[in-house]
Amino acid sequence: MIGSRICHDLISPMGAVTNGLELLELSGMGASPEMALISESAADANARIRLFRLAFGAASEGQSLRCEGLGDILGTIYRTGRITLDFGLSGTVTQPLAQVVVLSLLCAEQTIPFGGTLGVAQQEGRLEVSAKGGRLQVNDVLWNSLGAMAPAPEVTPAQVQFLLLPERLAALGRTPEVEHGETELRLRF
Repeated sequence: MIGSRICHDLISPMGAVTNGLELLELSGMGASPEMALISESAADANARIRLFRLAFGAASEGQSLRCEGLGDILGTIYRTGRITLDFGLSGTVTQPLAQVVVLSLLCAEQTIPFGGTLGVAQQEGRLEVSAKGGRLQVNDVLWNSLGAMAPAPEVTPAQVQFLLLPERLAALGRTPEVEHGETELRLRF
């Protein structure tokens, strides 16, 4: 609920920044590298707030989310930089399932600090999140904590998703299966 509140309070001012940029554009202010940078930064901030609200906010079982909308949020975040996204979901998912997907991606992202590809796919009623990179950095303590293999580890704020993901998976009645090699990690649930 705290995550939902913080994101709710931040999205309004970010929306105002975006609206202000649109008004400047309509008023005849020409396109410039500075305006492009501000516009891209505002879009990134909006997408991150929406992502964090989904990942760390309250998720209602009675609400669903279009996969296209989820893909748009993730696409904005991963459109530039060292990580690319291969998003293969369609249709709709419940908010709790979308939350699990986002938390899984945030976990998987940590295995490819130097870049690579994150993937999301659905196979035979199960979802799979993958990370592929030149050489993975897998923290076995964190990844083993997702199942019944180990108790909850001590984490830093950047790793809090590893504490939330097992709880959310259990609430959905799903069991995580993790496998990895030197260049690829797969999380199925």
